[in-house]
Amino acid sequence: MTTIDAARGLAADTSLAQRRAQTAQVAEIAARLERLPLTSYQRGIFGIIATAWLFDSMDLAALTFVLGSIRQTFQLSTAEAGLLSSMSFLGMFLGAASAGVLADRFGRSRVFQVSMIFWGLGSLFCGLSTTVTMLGASRLLLGFGMGMEFPVAQSMVSEIMPAANRGRYIALLEGFWPLGFIVSGLLSYVVLSVADWHWVFILQAIPALFVLVIRRYVPESPRWLASRGHSDRAEATIREIERKVSERLDGKPLPPPQPQQAFGTASEGGGIASLFSGIYARRTAMLWSLWFFALLGFYGLTTWLGALLQAKGFPVTKSVFYTILISLAGIPGFLCSAWLVEAWGRKGTLALNLLAGAVACYAYGSATGQTQLIVASLCMQFFLFGMWSALYAYTPELYPTRIRATGTGFASAIGRVGSLIGPYVIGIILPTAGQAGVFALGAGAFVLAALAVLILGEETQGRTLESISH
Repeated sequence: MTTIDAARGLAADTSLAQRRAQTAQVAEIAARLERLPLTSYQRGIFGIIATAWLFDSMDLAALTFVLGSIRQTFQLSTAEAGLLSSMSFLGMFLGAASAGVLADRFGRSRVFQVSMIFWGLGSLFCGLSTTVTMLGASRLLLGFGMGMEFPVAQSMVSEIMPAANRGRYIALLEGFWPLGFIVSGLLSYVVLSVADWHWVFILQAIPALFVLVIRRYVPESPRWLASRGHSDRAEATIREIERKVSERLDGKPLPPPQPQQAFGTASEGGGIASLFSGIYARRTAMLWSLWFFALLGFYGLTTWLGALLQAKGFPVTKSVFYTILISLAGIPGFLCSAWLVEAWGRKGTLALNLLAGAVACYAYGSATGQTQLIVASLCMQFFLFGMWSALYAYTPELYPTRIRATGTGFASAIGRVGSLIGPYVIGIILPTAGQAGVFALGAGAFVLAALAVLILGEETQGRTLESISH
C-alpha cells in the first residue's frame, strides 16, 4: 500500500468515526429531550411561538373582514377581488418553499425571526397602499413572511416537545389561528366603525416587534444543531434546557435518559430530492395531496365568507360580526382535535374533520334561511379548524430532523398553490354557479383530502420523531 493510499484510508476511517459520533449525539440529544418532564419552561417557549403564530394569523385573516370594503374602494369585480385575495397565497407559496430549506440549512430560530420582519413590513405597506397594484404587491410580501413562519414554527414545537405531548401541543399551536381570526375580526369591527380598512393593516403591523422576544427567549433546536454537526452548540443548548427544566422542578434530579436507537448516519443527505427517496416518497405524495385539496377548499371559502354574507344583504359591519360569530366555533373545534390526536390518532382525527367539514360545507351552500346559514357555518368552522390542528400536528412528524422543515415547508407550499387557486376560482364561478356551487366545490375538495389520508397515510401517535422517520 502506498503512502497516499494509507492517507486516504486514514481519512476515510476518521470521517466514518466522526459521522458515527455525530449520529450517536443525535440519538443522545433526542433521549435527553424525551425524558424531560413538561414544565413551565417548555410551555413558555410554546407560548412565545404560539403568540407569534396568533399575530401572523391576524394579518392573514384581515382580508376576510375588509375584502368587501376594499372592493368598494377600488371598484373591483369578483374576479379582480379573487385575484387580489390570491396574492397573499402566492407569497405564502414562495415563503413556505424557501423557508423550509433555509431552516434546515441555517436553523429554525433565525429563519423564524426573519419571517416576522417580512410580514410586519407587508402589513404596514398594505395599510399605506393607495392603489390596488400597491396593495397586491404588499399582500405578496405579507404572504411571503407568513409562508416562512408556519412550517418553521411547526418544526420548532415538534422538536422541543416529548412524544407524549407533541401532537397535542402542535394541535394547540394551530388553535391560535382561529384565535387570531377572531381578534382580527374584533379589531376590524372596531376600526371599520370609526376609520377605513387601511388602519386595520397598519395596527396589525405593530406586533411584528414581538420578534425581539423570540430572539431573546427561544433557543435553537438542539436536535437540529446535532443533526448539522454543531456538537458544542448542541451540547450547550441541551444543558441550558435541562438546567431551566430542573429549576422549574425546584432542583430535583431529572429522570435518566432512556436509550434511543441511533437511526441512520450523519452522512445521509438532505434537500428536496430526499422527500422522494425511500419511505418518504409515499408520505410526500400523501401530504401534498392533503395540503393542496384542504387549502383549496378552506381558503377559497374563508376568504370570501364576509363578502358572501354581504352579497346576501348583510351590511359591512354586520357581516363582520357574523363572521366573528362563526369563527368562535373554531375554538372548541381545535380543542377537541388537540385531545383526539393523542387519544385516537392523527389519521382518524384528520379524516373525521375533513369529511364532517365537507358535509357542513355543502349544508351551508344549500341553506335557505338565516338560522340554517348560521348553524351550518358554525359546524363548518368547528370541523375545519379541527382539521387544521390535526394537519399541523401530523405533517412535521413524517420527516427526519435533517429535512423536517424542508418537507413541512414544501407540503405547505403545495397547499398554498391550492389556496392561491381557490379564491380566484371562486371569484370566477360565483356569478354563474352561485353560492351553492361554490360550497359544493369546497366540499368536494375536502373529500379528496380525506381520501389521501385514509389511503396513503400512516399513524404516528405516541412514537418518537426518530422512530417515525425510519
